[in-house]
Amino acid sequence: MSVLHYYSRKGCHLCEIMLEELLPLIRGRIEIEFRDIDSDPDWRMKYRVRIPVIEFDGQVISGYPLDYGAVRAVLARLPENSQ
Repeated sequence: MSVLHYYSRKGCHLCEIMLEELLPLIRGRIEIEFRDIDSDPDWRMKYRVRIPVIEFDGQVISGYPLDYGAVRAVLARLPENSQ
């Protein structure tokens, strides 16, 4: 199954809001891997306060607010049997 990488940090209110919007869109279609930017110096340097960020296949597809169109475009590219 394909994976979205969700970059956030503990206590990030915008991260929580965007996650609540994202989960219903992707449930059962694509996996999500949570990445706490404070757990990796490279992620912390790359994203700093620019979170939440969603990456797919090495490319940023959305920050806050959630880009519904970009998420739907990723889902549309997935093979039917990826569920």
